Amino acid sequence: MKNPCEVADVFRFYGKDYQKENFLSYKKLKVMNHITVCRTAQLGGHIEQCDQCGFERIAYNSCRDRHCPKCQTMVKEKWLNDRKADLLPCNYFHLVFTVPHKLNPIILSNQKIMLNNLFTAVNLTLQAFGKDPQWKVQGQLGFICVLHTWSQKLTDHFHIHCLVAGGALSFDKKRWIASKKSFLFRVQSLAKEFKKQFLGLLEKAYLNDDLFLPRKPAIYKSKQEFKNFIQSLFKVKWVTYAKRPFSGPEQVLEYLGRYTHRVAISNNRIKSIDNGQVCFEYKDRVDNNTTKTMTVSAHEFIRRFLLHVLPHNFMKIRYFGFLSHRNKKQSIKLIRKLIDPDTKAPQKTKETVLEMMQRLTGQDLLCCPKCMKGKMTIIKKLPNQFLNSS
Repeated sequence: MKNPCEVADVFRFYGKDYQKENFLSYKKLKVMNHITVCRTAQLGGHIEQCDQCGFERIAYNSCRDRHCPKCQTMVKEKWLNDRKADLLPCNYFHLVFTVPHKLNPIILSNQKIMLNNLFTAVNLTLQAFGKDPQWKVQGQLGFICVLHTWSQKLTDHFHIHCLVAGGALSFDKKRWIASKKSFLFRVQSLAKEFKKQFLGLLEKAYLNDDLFLPRKPAIYKSKQEFKNFIQSLFKVKWVTYAKRPFSGPEQVLEYLGRYTHRVAISNNRIKSIDNGQVCFEYKDRVDNNTTKTMTVSAHEFIRRFLLHVLPHNFMKIRYFGFLSHRNKKQSIKLIRKLIDPDTKAPQKTKETVLEMMQRLTGQDLLCCPKCMKGKMTIIKKLPNQFLNSS
């Protein structure tokens, strides 16, 4: 098939057959349909014409679905611009909290409650460490959490990336307590606390009959068996990972852009779609992040992709501590004064969509691609066939 290939192509060629053979929720069907029609005539658009040479071109609308590989750039840039005002003149740390794969069947069957519990467990873990005097940053922490549900092979792999400010606002709000430049908390201790918090929330949800449990394995049959299952998870090593601390605000923003609006797989990783098979690239974490290729059936590719469709209105980016929405405005202003009264707050960039696209692509989107002199202007709107037919 043509190169480059896209997730949308897999859905167009094999999606209907997959839907016939598998029951899909309304949400997953909606995501498939959105990605399939993104930037096609079905979503409508407009015709542009050069005011000098008369050259015409058609521009189609995007679906704006958060799971679509084509629709994240503008959303990401706007979000990053808004985050500039939140940056503090301090170190930042990148932590990753991962749930053992043994829990995947329960999470997949109870996404909303279990993923909410995942955020809650991370928050409780970090705030507990902020209250513990042994870590020498005793106070309220501030951090952003971003949920990822996938591995490089598109399988289910539930983990949260955290961007943590290197310090804490004292509980009396009179001091900023800075962390060491290269160390925040001991990751092995974080993992133990995270394990305790998450399994405590899991047991509570089970005892409250809030969970739908898969028929297999049989360990879910009785309360005692489920408690034994939880005890077995206490014996498993849970992984909490700390990356190297950032050296400045520019690195922080680069990190945020890399992780916050990522989807399960980008189109540039798909190398071929042929004879019912999809070949895509992945980084082998075990083999020193070596780039390799994997080929799976189109139906298996679709199954894996749809594993990562989030529940309706589920927030995958959340803010905690002094960065939570109700505290942020006052806390950021106060902390800046405590760190350095003379520091200037980073300013949001004021730019139009066209200016943003020119900065990202290096091209003036209004310049005629044929004569390179005229400006493209909209001469006709094209109707949205997708909405009219749905």
